[in-house]
Amino acid sequence: MGSWNTPAELKYTKNDEWLRIEGAIGIIGISDYAQDQLNDIVFVELPEVGATFQKGQSFGVVESVKAASDIYAPVSGKVIEVNTALEDEPEVINADPYGKGWIVKFELSNPVDADDLLDAAAYAAYCDSRQS
Repeated sequence: MGSWNTPAELKYTKNDEWLRIEGAIGIIGISDYAQDQLNDIVFVELPEVGATFQKGQSFGVVESVKAASDIYAPVSGKVIEVNTALEDEPEVINADPYGKGWIVKFELSNPVDADDLLDAAAYAAYCDSRQS
């Protein structure tokens, strides 16, 4: 097993986004594995509040010193809040990807979208499989 943190209460995508569902709200960020692979994050492109996205659609970009990576919606919904602190301190994602490094909050339009996402154990195994 890799040394990446994969909190059990979250759901994950194979594009390395995480999802925390709180009622009708989905909080989304990128995983510890993703921030580790990107290395030093220097910029985050955030979506507009009020924008709607379908599951699997790109809603933003995370840029590091070595790569830029699209961020994909793990569920469909409407953006109700963005983490504006990341505009000035994108490196917070490196330090705390599951806490202060959250990226966006969606009002879920179809909560069953989350049903086919990976649980923590499956995601950890998936990350490990990419290290060989």
